[in-house]
Amino acid sequence: MTIPNVPAQLFFLYDSHCPWSYVATKLVNEINNAFPDITLNLWHTAFFDGKNGEATRIKVNEINEVEKLANFHFSTNYKKTLDQSKDSILSANLMTWAQHKTPNLALPLLNALHKAHFEQGNNLTTQTDLDEIISQLKLSPPSKACKGDKLSKDALMQLEEIFSLQEIINTEAIPALLLAVDDQLILLNHNFYLAQPKAIVEAVQLELNKYLDQVK
Repeated sequence: MTIPNVPAQLFFLYDSHCPWSYVATKLVNEINNAFPDITLNLWHTAFFDGKNGEATRIKVNEINEVEKLANFHFSTNYKKTLDQSKDSILSANLMTWAQHKTPNLALPLLNALHKAHFEQGNNLTTQTDLDEIISQLKLSPPSKACKGDKLSKDALMQLEEIFSLQEIINTEAIPALLLAVDDQLILLNHNFYLAQPKAIVEAVQLELNKYLDQVK
């Protein structure tokens, strides 16, 4: 689908190691496929830093809740990692670099990271964990984008933008899916569409039509 003369952007606030973000990314894929003219902003929140013990572990009951709401089952390989603290710093650095330097490959990269983590059980904490993905997508990230000991300067700057946006929408919850149409910001309730990702396309179409009706 294409909507001419509609200045629209999609903001996706997520963490690559968050199971809710994983299933919500399916909605982003549907929107991107249906509306390729909408500018896509993938903003990694770097929620999981691997240092906060229990706070960075995914609980079994949370996984069960995601599976029930999204009508989906996580892989056995991933479920074996649930007793380990999650660390998404390396992925945050790489995704921030991709979003700014190769935005056309940012979504394919996120999907590849999700596949590695949630399907293959890859923790994505070392550059070796990323080598195959980087090679397949023919990426050439700088060394700062492949470090997992701390957030890069670019990632920290993006976090400031994320904090500002979270103040506007009055929530720090992730994932968050926002459609910006001109000067309007619409928070899309992703929970409504997790079991039927294609239905999000109709919701976005409705918001775009509202805008077109207003400017007529």
